[in-house]
Amino acid sequence: MSICLRRREFIAGLGGAVVWTIPIVFVNVSDPVASGLVARLDRPGGNITGFAAFEATLAGKWLELLSEIAPGLKRAAIMFNPDTVPESVYMPSFEIAGRSLKVEPIIAHVHDEAEIETTIIALGREPGGGLVVMPDVFLNAHDALIISAAARNNVPAVYSASELVRDGGLLSYGTDRVDLWRRAATYVDHILRGEKPGDLPVQFPTKFEMVVNRKTATALGLAIPPSILLRADQVIE
Repeated sequence: MSICLRRREFIAGLGGAVVWTIPIVFVNVSDPVASGLVARLDRPGGNITGFAAFEATLAGKWLELLSEIAPGLKRAAIMFNPDTVPESVYMPSFEIAGRSLKVEPIIAHVHDEAEIETTIIALGREPGGGLVVMPDVFLNAHDALIISAAARNNVPAVYSASELVRDGGLLSYGTDRVDLWRRAATYVDHILRGEKPGDLPVQFPTKFEMVVNRKTATALGLAIPPSILLRADQVIE
């Protein structure tokens, strides 16, 4: 999503070409470089800058939290659609965390509902399976299916968005999006005061929130450890 400033300007060129000169501050973008919005993070160049919603090390953090709330974890799949998520950005931290935690990291590519179901069923066939649900526009459209399948197959899962925990998911850890939008307003102010968007570095989240669902944990046979209860911004009873 983005905040746009100024009306577009039409500059006549050869063949009546249109040149856009609207400064843009984007918000809630997963990977600004991979998506082609900016050439680099420190000096975006052009007429666009903004705030990324995630950063690469979060994949490892999600696996750490999953291992913490499900201490019997032996293998964990990180699930996403490779057509809608930049795999190379997140996988290194996930695999490093897996080695550190002695948890087998599994890369689970899914493209339809059947593959989502198959992935979760496979994780639940034996004790010790867990799931990391990536922030993915494709998976967002199948939230209810993922939560339901994880419950049916007794698979603990961690999510990036708190709404999924309020809908019955186990645990979430993700960006405080309200804080991100507030910070984006400061860039709007800078640009209105004459600074160029291309000179303003892309920034990453600095504030995160954790939500845990006690009812879901009980249904999965898990006791929420004090370390998570003390850090949680919300415990859903």
